[in-house]
Amino acid sequence: MLYQNLARPVLFRIGRGDAEKAHDLTLRWLTRLSEQRQVRNALIKLNRLSAPVTVCGIPFPNPIGLAAGLDKNGVAVGAWPALGFGFAEIGTVTAQPQPGNPQPRMFRARRSQAIVNRMGFNNDGAQALAARLAAVPAVDCPLGISIGKSKAVPLEGAIEDYLQSMRFLYPFADYFAINVSSPNTPGLRRLQDAGALRDLLAALHAEGLRLAAGRPTRPILVKIAPDLTEPALAQLLEVCLDAGVAGVIATNTTLGRDGILPEEDAVAAEPGGMSGRPLTLVAREIVRFVHRETGGRLPIIGSGGIMTADDAQAMFDAGASLVQVYSGLIYNGPGMVHASARRYRRTARRHHRHSATPDTRNHA
Repeated sequence: MLYQNLARPVLFRIGRGDAEKAHDLTLRWLTRLSEQRQVRNALIKLNRLSAPVTVCGIPFPNPIGLAAGLDKNGVAVGAWPALGFGFAEIGTVTAQPQPGNPQPRMFRARRSQAIVNRMGFNNDGAQALAARLAAVPAVDCPLGISIGKSKAVPLEGAIEDYLQSMRFLYPFADYFAINVSSPNTPGLRRLQDAGALRDLLAALHAEGLRLAAGRPTRPILVKIAPDLTEPALAQLLEVCLDAGVAGVIATNTTLGRDGILPEEDAVAAEPGGMSGRPLTLVAREIVRFVHRETGGRLPIIGSGGIMTADDAQAMFDAGASLVQVYSGLIYNGPGMVHASARRYRRTARRHHRHSATPDTRNHA
């Protein structure tokens, strides 16, 4: 409650309530923390609860991760384990640097515990991110990198655009998240169509083999939209299984506005993708569908509307092997990360499935 009663009111007043200004200031603070190695290491020992699990061949200290979008440029990679996260996903990054959509482009629906954004993949570009990661000490948790299509690149050039990002970032990623589902880049979701996705995944797989040069390849996961029909989602999953992807991330933000309270209709009217509490049940049901449709053969990172430890637990029960948090961190603070990991550890034996192997040793 300390965060909700003290820190959150201050953050939400920054820039006269401008959500992006508060985000940028918080990221600057976390960047400083990331650079203070002794303080950071002390906080890791204090905050990160051990609940080990192995997914896609990667050992995770605990299964609670940071979702993409909060640290697009990887400026605070050292801070995330200090806040208790077992892994972090940075990006979405594109091959070409780009400013994103015009501001304002991020809005809070506070009473609904939702966020609407139309950021548009604002980032410094894959080459700049690679240079930044090369210059910092090793991150104390697995690092996923989300890659997307540059806005200036037409759809017919998308494959080479994704490949360019992969080439720059391959040495630094523990896994790659392929973002074909953001609603804020025109036409991007067309890459979820079976033919386009099959061609993209085949190219990424071949390039990963080349870059690995005989070593194990980096796992590739596909991030999916929550707005697909069940037949479209089933077809997408069939493509993913045929292409040998390592897993899926379910889900991205939604174009829907169900769950926004009537008094926050002004926020609901803003174009963009919505995250937060209104996405909780939608994302959970998609995770349940993916798990059932694939017979548990495809590991799932559950993302969307995880606001509390109860939400994280329900996502694991629906079939997720890992979960990611974004809006839950904004509204409820880092305490929910620790609480979610603690809950998982208490029930770890329930989550033993083909795609995720709980490790009950060395619990701190």
